[in-house]
Order: sequence, then structure tokens, then C-alpha cells
Amino acid sequence: MQKERLWSGSFVAACGANFLMFFTFYMLLPILPMYLIEQFETTKSVSGLILSSYTIMALLFRPFAGFMVDSFPRKPLLIICYAFFISYFGGYMLAGALAVFALLRATHGMAFGMVTVSVNTVAIDIMPAARRGEGIGYFGVSTNLAMAIGPMVALLIHDATPNYNWVFATAFGVGLLGLFVASRIKGTKTEAVGAKQTLSLDRFLLLKGVPGAVTTLFLSFVYGVLSTYVAVYGTEEVGLTSGTGLFFVSLSGGLVVSRLVSGQLINRGYLTQVSKAGMAILIVSFLCFAYFRHPLPFYGCGFAIGVGYGLLCPTLQTMFINLAHHNQRGTANATYLTSWDFGVGSGVLLGGVIAQQTSYATAFLLGTALLGIGLLLFFFWSGPYFERNKLR
Repeated sequence: MQKERLWSGSFVAACGANFLMFFTFYMLLPILPMYLIEQFETTKSVSGLILSSYTIMALLFRPFAGFMVDSFPRKPLLIICYAFFISYFGGYMLAGALAVFALLRATHGMAFGMVTVSVNTVAIDIMPAARRGEGIGYFGVSTNLAMAIGPMVALLIHDATPNYNWVFATAFGVGLLGLFVASRIKGTKTEAVGAKQTLSLDRFLLLKGVPGAVTTLFLSFVYGVLSTYVAVYGTEEVGLTSGTGLFFVSLSGGLVVSRLVSGQLINRGYLTQVSKAGMAILIVSFLCFAYFRHPLPFYGCGFAIGVGYGLLCPTLQTMFINLAHHNQRGTANATYLTSWDFGVGSGVLLGGVIAQQTSYATAFLLGTALLGIGLLLFFFWSGPYFERNKLR
């Protein structure tokens, strides 16, 4: 039997729009801690508090985003959310006071929460059901490529000029291009898919996804520490004078390679097995990353961490989707992303506090311990629960 076509023009456009959106997101991650310290002379803990507000606001608005995506036409909603998201990069260039920047960063998280749920749900709408696991894997590659290129471009701009506005302006221009690409998506659901349903808690939160959500927040904590503080960790504790941007290339290389494999395994039904393998790889990789503070393991562990998350993330998202009815697809995505963001936001906030009192290596070790708890929860609770309650 011939496979249904996955790589339609709209799926390519969705991947492109997602790549450009996350490119702007990842551009700012490694430079914002330095920006706050250099421009406003903040401490590590204050910097962590401001940066974590982005993720906290994103997770607070995720359930509302899921409700919106399941209740209103998805393509117009995506365009509105995308435009709202990129407008903030212009605001950063005008923020002359710490309080203004903190307010912008927090509310930008709200826009991020809306646009990510929208673009993920639109992309899943476009995928053939029989190739959804594969499609989620490939769609995630666009995020991983942005993770590799975005920080590297930002750090190159930072090295070339002390003016951070060049980074913000580049992100704004790339975002405008992403908005145009998003407008080329066709074939999405245009009806209000949930408008006739009774308003209830499960319109905002996938109740069947609670065990997976609790597990996911333990698994994403250390990623919050890594994504925000790796450049500072490489400089202050590993001893690198340059080249921290290459870490994201190494990380993304592992993500891309493993996602290309994980998609095929998901389609064959090996969801829980692939998840467990990804968690085990992450635990070993982060232990080495924290203990061996040398350039070679710094980059090598980056690749291995990428492999671990490349196996784990698409399987987790597919599990949420497979627990939900089709008219709860937005809610399922929102529940998954909310739990992910809760863990990431906690890592960003507590990572800065722990580093202030001890070191970034200690923050990574705490995150590794939480990974171990996540593995146990998955093995004994959320994994078996999924097998009993999955719809497809």
C-alpha cells in the first residue's frame, strides 16, 4: 500500500514557520543573561527571576491557548498569534529600564504560549494520521535546527558588536519572514472545532494527560537550566573563552539524528520503549556534563543530550495526542507544552538561584536527580497509564 503524502506544500510551510519562530526564540536565550548583567547590572538570581517569567507566563496561558485553538478557526488564529509574538522584538529595542524590560519579557511569554500551541496543532492537522509519529519527528527537526542556528547567530552578532539591538532587530526581521511563510499554509481546519461543546475543565486541560504532565515537568527542569545558562557555564566553569555557540550546534545535531529515527519507531508502536531509552541517555549525559568540565565532554555531552531529548520529546507529545479525541487536539498540545514549560521555567528560576549560592554544575546535578525521578514515574505510573487509556 502506498504511503499517504506527508511533505505537502502546507506541511513544508508549517515547518518553515516553526523554524523561523523558534529561530527568533533561541537567538535570545544565550545572550539575555549577559544582556541583563551588562546593561542593568543584575545579579544571577534576579536575572533568573526575570528570564523565568517568560516561561511562567507561557505555561499560564497554554491552557487558554488550547481552548482557543479548539474553539476558533486555526489558521487565522495562528497568524494573529504569530504577529503578536514577533512585535515584542521591536519592544526590546525600546526598553531603557529594567522594569520595562521585565514587563516585556513576561508578557512575551504569553504570546509564545499562544503561538506555539497554534503552530503545533495546525501542523498536526496537516499530517496524515498514519504518519503522525513520523510527522511530529520531522516537525520537531525544524525546532532543533533553529536551536542550532539561532544561538550561534546571536553570539556571532554579540561578538561583532556590543550593541544588543542588532540581535533584537535580526530576530524581528526573521519573525516577519516567518509570518509570511505561515500565511502560505493551507488545508487546516477552518471550523470552530469545539464551539458546540459545554465549557468545562477538560476544555483547558487534558485530564487523561495529568500523569504524563507530572512526569514531563520532572524531565524538563534540567533543560531549562541548560538552555539558559549553558553559555555562562561554559565561560565561567568550563573555561571556554569562545565557541559556546557551537554547543547548540552539537546539541541540535544529536536532536536531528535521533528525531529522524524516533519518528519511524513511534509509527511502529514503540512509544514507551523509546521514551525510556531517551531518559536513560539523558541521565548519563548530564552526569558527565556536570562532572567533566572540559571542552571535549562539554561538546560531546551536548550531542548525547540532544540524542536523549530527540528520542524523548516526540514520543511524549505523541502520547498526549493519542490520549485525546480529535476535537481535543489543541488541548492535548497545550497540556503537554504547559507541563514542559513548567519544568523549564522552574529550571531557569532555580538554576540562577542555585548558581548564585553554589555553581551551575550543582544546578545540573539537581536536574539530573529530577530526571531520575521522572524515569521512575514514567516506568511505574504514566507509562502503564498510557497503555491502558490510549485511544489509538
